[in-house]
Amino acid sequence: MTGKIDRRTLLRGVAAAAAVPALLTEATATAGPALTPFDLHFETTHQFRPFDLIAPRFTQYDHPASPASDRLVETGVRPRAPFGSVVVEVRSGTAVAGLAGGGTSVLGTVDPVAGLATVEVTVGGTTTVLKSAEVSVDGPFELAVVVNSTVVTVLVDGAPVLTERDGVRPLVDLRVPAVLGGLDYAYGGRGQVRLGRVRAGYFGQAGVRDPHVVQHADGRPFIRDGKLYLTMTNAGLGFFQQAHWAVWTLDLADPTRVEQVALLFFARDGLVLGDHAGQIVYDDRTRRFILLMSSWGDFDFDGVHVRHATTKANVLSGVHVIPSARLPLPTTVSSWDPALTLVDGRWRLAFVESEAQQPAFVFHPALAVGPRGADYADSLSRAGADGTVDQTEGTIIQRVGGRWYVFASDGDAREYPVYDLSMRRLGTLDAPYGTNIPHPVLLPVGRDWWLITFDGTQFAEPVLGYGGHGDLIVMRARV
Repeated sequence: MTGKIDRRTLLRGVAAAAAVPALLTEATATAGPALTPFDLHFETTHQFRPFDLIAPRFTQYDHPASPASDRLVETGVRPRAPFGSVVVEVRSGTAVAGLAGGGTSVLGTVDPVAGLATVEVTVGGTTTVLKSAEVSVDGPFELAVVVNSTVVTVLVDGAPVLTERDGVRPLVDLRVPAVLGGLDYAYGGRGQVRLGRVRAGYFGQAGVRDPHVVQHADGRPFIRDGKLYLTMTNAGLGFFQQAHWAVWTLDLADPTRVEQVALLFFARDGLVLGDHAGQIVYDDRTRRFILLMSSWGDFDFDGVHVRHATTKANVLSGVHVIPSARLPLPTTVSSWDPALTLVDGRWRLAFVESEAQQPAFVFHPALAVGPRGADYADSLSRAGADGTVDQTEGTIIQRVGGRWYVFASDGDAREYPVYDLSMRRLGTLDAPYGTNIPHPVLLPVGRDWWLITFDGTQFAEPVLGYGGHGDLIVMRARV
């Protein structure tokens, strides 16, 4: 992997992040401590779509030329989590790609002559074609086969033509480390085939959502070399289980310059999953990273909960598979979208609680608080909640003008409600509200305030269904 940072460099970056008032301040130098969120008037300045079948920093195999006969090549490299892609330039013939090893394979195929794409699984010498679809290919094309958790998708020239959701896992559960650990990225042909360049590596994203600034315990954003670190949910080619979590940098001089620098996966219940929609906090006192995430990685409409982990490993670079545990929250229902900050010596943790996911989602924001001097996961008690709304999520804790607030996003009212630390509603942000339920990530940048969020723009929804969203959106308010 590229982008490795050793421990000494990391700690220098932590110190540097505390010394960048010229780039990122509390914006009180121009507005004074009387500034409130209601003095900010946001306008959209940037909207764009990060999209990569293979995350640029995380290519594991790149071969310029490939076989010209009936052969399946096992590359000898594999992902540590079931989120990977194989992309093949096909000059002629029937091509295959996917994962294979030890007589087991999970492959996508495209036969231009028959006009057919398939997803097939081989176990113990028996091959099962799980699904097929008609395709129209004229001349050379690019075949991509993407694994997102237990779902396999076949793309031709970047367009999804076939996805298989339910049939793979009963035959080969790619989430089980012992199973995935025996499978390499693989590619090849059937009959006479001419292939060009082949690349394989960790899947990137079909879009991004749930942004959250990586921050210090006291709320200061984590910045290095003029780049803001933030986590985002990388949309997969399908529903919530196909997404995963990544760390990105955003250039404060040009917010369209974003780069994926770390991939985070989580080990629980004997599986490796793409849990996401959370936050990373660096605690300078203990020199550890606190990771909070939502258990969307195996969501089956039977509840969601917030999980957590701590580590001194540099999770801002590279690929990590991290054991996690359920976070004890003061709620009896489902929860997600955690936001953690140390305020006046007490940890405050905003989250979303949900009474139901069927027949429809019902959810609202809540806030927990710990005892003074206690750790973030110890003896959390309920500080308040807004039970008057039922489509409100995306909780964020941020200080504006010397006062702390909880921000959220109301999908019904199409607005961003603002609360105090007792969850009393104070008003709403003056900011454009797009599609989906965009999270209001506020931070001061120089003389401005920014709001980083996303929208519900889908990718190839007729083939993939809901979940492959969204665009990244940056708004600005001049103070």
